[in-house]
Amino acid sequence: MTAQCIESSFQFQPLGNRDVVARFDGGDITSDAGGLLLRKVEQRTGIVRQFAACFQDRRKPELIEHTVKELVAQRVYGLALGYEDLNDHDQLRADPLLANGGGQERPQRRVPPA
Repeated sequence: MTAQCIESSFQFQPLGNRDVVARFDGGDITSDAGGLLLRKVEQRTGIVRQFAACFQDRRKPELIEHTVKELVAQRVYGLALGYEDLNDHDQLRADPLLANGGGQERPQRRVPPA
């Protein structure tokens, strides 16, 4: 007799008030689940936070939408997941898992090009 080891979902550490669950029902889909591991490494080591602290932010605070840490995290996660071109990030910002890795509870809506 063979064991039945079929899981319908996997629970990960939550982000804020949102549960992070891997399911196989065809809902929101990502091919970059390794981002969850990267988020866990960042939580334990703070390496992205430390790297971001190396930069001076000389932008006008009233015009800032994303912190330096968020921008550095986006770039580091993108590189680690194989997205070396910055033009990929416009599409990736709508990915729920990458938003989660960057610490955002919801992905940003993709803005269509003008």
